[in-house]
Amino acid sequence: MTHELNRRTFMISSAALMASGMLARAHAADTPTLLAAPRVKNPARVRGAFFYPPKEVVLEGKCEDSWSKHQWFTWPGNQFQPEAQQAVFEQRLADMTRGLSIALELDRAPIYTDAGIQAFIADITANKPDALLLFNFWNSFSAKIVPILDAYDGPIILYHPLGANHQLPPERFRTEKGLQYIHSIEHWDALERGLRAVHAKTRMAQSRLLRVSGRLEREADDHVEFFKLPVHGVPAGYFNDLYDATPITPEMKRLAATVRRRATKTTDLEENAFLDAVRAHAAVLALMDKYDADAITIECLFLKHRKPCLSFSINNGALVPCGCENDLNASLTLMLGANLFGRGGFQHNPEFDTEENLYFASHCTCTTKLHGPDGNNARYALRPFFHQMPKTLALDVDWPAGERITLAKYHRDENRLDAWCGDIIDSPKCPPSGGCATRVLARMDNVDDICSIYPGPHPVVWCGDFGRHAKTFAQLYQLELRTNC
Repeated sequence: MTHELNRRTFMISSAALMASGMLARAHAADTPTLLAAPRVKNPARVRGAFFYPPKEVVLEGKCEDSWSKHQWFTWPGNQFQPEAQQAVFEQRLADMTRGLSIALELDRAPIYTDAGIQAFIADITANKPDALLLFNFWNSFSAKIVPILDAYDGPIILYHPLGANHQLPPERFRTEKGLQYIHSIEHWDALERGLRAVHAKTRMAQSRLLRVSGRLEREADDHVEFFKLPVHGVPAGYFNDLYDATPITPEMKRLAATVRRRATKTTDLEENAFLDAVRAHAAVLALMDKYDADAITIECLFLKHRKPCLSFSINNGALVPCGCENDLNASLTLMLGANLFGRGGFQHNPEFDTEENLYFASHCTCTTKLHGPDGNNARYALRPFFHQMPKTLALDVDWPAGERITLAKYHRDENRLDAWCGDIIDSPKCPPSGGCATRVLARMDNVDDICSIYPGPHPVVWCGDFGRHAKTFAQLYQLELRTNC
């Protein structure tokens, strides 16, 4: 295998250095970029329909409900103008799916007969979509939709405008597993959360995770059933050999200079630490390129000068998930957040201020793009990785006090998702606090004992309020959820 790596060194390193040069220019220009050409992914196919009778059907007494003999417009009433409302929803759906990997197939004509329901069921049975999107604009049609729920076993988003129901909402709509029931007034955020969940799940199923482990002697394959996601493992020696075969280029030096220039302060780091960091970045990109990976996790603690802390910071900010310490659940959580929230997360070790009931997150790979790839870089200082020699480069990122924070972790073996929300207090200085290069302190909402939310090692935090996104995802895909959101 060493021979194979050496034989391909020039090809792999050249591709990595080109990517590194592109990143250096993008980092200097403060613009987002793809780290490599992404593999083609098919959009999620979402099949949908609107349910209401045309006005003339009601006036002719031909609506299939108990009110037809009275030519009665049940709730939402004859002034709701369902055709005009459908047009509004169609336009908003076009706007919100433009940035998502979703192919939306909506019937233009409303469905209002049992025969129409059966035709819809036959269609989704013969050509099963990734999700359903149903709009019920008519109170007495709730019962008509039930056969669709019986016939389809995938995720369903059911939008029921406020005032298009009478008395309590249908119990099955409110409690059905795998169904997001939106009963509100033009709640576009809820609708987008549902579509983004479908987008995230479908993207995950078409992604690949690469694991680099010092415990492997040969390549190995694994599979995460819930996400339908392939995982490929390689020995840590592959990364080490690739790193050692990668020369320092002018592009890499420019990237190192940019990282240093933007820092508010640099503490106890020599020139070789910067060059080691950008060299590791090129090696990470090259290894991902070789194995056609969308995400990577590396058993990185004992790589000595090869530690990829800077690379992981850059990549996560560009929504290329990189997980520390070969932690599968943490890496899956980073991948889920990148697709579901559209922001890079901060994998960390959790700590707890038991006097003030505060959550403390600390680690060495925090992105500066806390507000997404298009956002500004957060302020950061540079300092060594905290735990061992040599003194490798890590970022000390300043989190914005007063903004919302979301803590999450996916648990593969338990089919569970943790999602906790709170407010950022600050980024405590070290000393007096300890931990690692980046530290963030937060007060979580309505939590009496902060230790009770412990999600296990290596959870992920995001700058932003994404608890309801996580909750919608868990609802649609039937994950157990621990949350305060």
